[in-house]
Order: sequence, then structure tokens, then C-alpha cells
Amino acid sequence: MKGVILAGGYGKRLRPLTDSVPKPLLKVSERPIIEWQIEWLKHYGIDEIVVCAGYLKEKIVDEIGSGHKLGVKIGYAIEDEPLGTGGALKNAEHLLSNEDKFIVINGDILTNLDPRRLLPMLDEKDVVGCIALVHLPSPFGIIEFDKQSGRILKFTEKPRLPQHYINAGVYAFRPSVFQYLPENGDIEKTTFPSLAKDGMLRAIPYEGVEWISIDSHKDLEEAAKLVGRIIPT
Repeated sequence: MKGVILAGGYGKRLRPLTDSVPKPLLKVSERPIIEWQIEWLKHYGIDEIVVCAGYLKEKIVDEIGSGHKLGVKIGYAIEDEPLGTGGALKNAEHLLSNEDKFIVINGDILTNLDPRRLLPMLDEKDVVGCIALVHLPSPFGIIEFDKQSGRILKFTEKPRLPQHYINAGVYAFRPSVFQYLPENGDIEKTTFPSLAKDGMLRAIPYEGVEWISIDSHKDLEEAAKLVGRIIPT
């Protein structure tokens, strides 16, 4: 089984860092994000990986190469122009169409969730894909207080909100997904709503896992605090 890393985005919110370095090569604790992701996939038995690269793709290829130094085999699906997450995955069809199932991760996610838990859902009839869900991280600290007296009881810094789940950016698919992918566009806005409407999409909620999406300079700082304990090596 192969894994796919969607690594073609511009990382605009991380400028000026991404003016000259593609987002997957930004370093977290002295290693590029994409290397941590490769280690994560390898830990779960996935050592054949397709990297969907676009913006500053040459730098990603130069850094990661064949994957030999990381103990994996890397193939590339190169975008000549921005295709979005859905178009990028469709552009890799020639590398994945013979797979029974495959795992996909967005190129800015670090987590310790076990992607293998998604796979059994694909054995259900007509199911094309499965999405990992995690609890919504609050962007702010939470204050608990007594509503009658106003007395503050507890401060919790940016907790996970258990009543809400979000897309973790980790997926499992059958190759039949390619007929639902756009040539250009984001999978979250095109493919997922269509599959969900037709009952072909499933979800697995994860409890007690670490997860971060690196979208800002502050996220890079937070990821550096987490990565040592969440990405197995």
C-alpha cells in the first residue's frame, strides 16, 4: 500500500519564509515537515510514497530525492500549474490506480493518529473514501466560571472542543476515487460533498491523539513543542 503527501501548496500565510522555501521543507525541530510525515508513514508500514509537488517543486525533489536516505521509495507527481488538492491527487492517478487502497495526508499536518484505522471502512460496499476526524482545537484559552457568583474556577489553554470534530487532513481511498476528482480544484470543496451526498464517504473519529495543522508562524512554534513526542522515529 502506498501513501500520498499533498505537497504542492504555496503556503501564503507563512510568508516570507515560503517566498524561497516550499512549505513542506520548512523545518520543525531541525527537520523539514515532509520528513516528519515520511517517518510517520514509515512507522505505520507505508514505505512507498507519492509526493504531489507543485510550488518550488525542484527544491522538494532535490531535498527528498528517491527517499533512499529516509528508508523509503519516493515517486513524484509534478504539477506544472496549481491544481488544488483534488487536482493534485488526480494528477497522481498513474502512480496509484493499481493500488487496492492508499493513504493520503495534506502536506501541512503533523499527527500521531494511526491511519490504518481508516482502511476497514473501505471494505463496505460502494464506499470510496474515509476521513480521519479530530476534535476541534480552540484558537483561544477557555475560562470556566461559576455562573451565579462569577467566580473563576479554571483556565485551560487552547483545549480540544469535544462537541465538535474537524477534518484531520488524513484520508484513505480506493482508486475508484479518481473518477470523482476534479482536474483542478480542492478535494474538500468538490469530491467530498459529492461522495457524502451519495453515501460513499465515511469518517473515523480519533480520541486522545496529537494533531496540528501548520498554517502560521505560531503553528511552527507549536509544532516544534509537539513533534518530538508525536512523530515516531
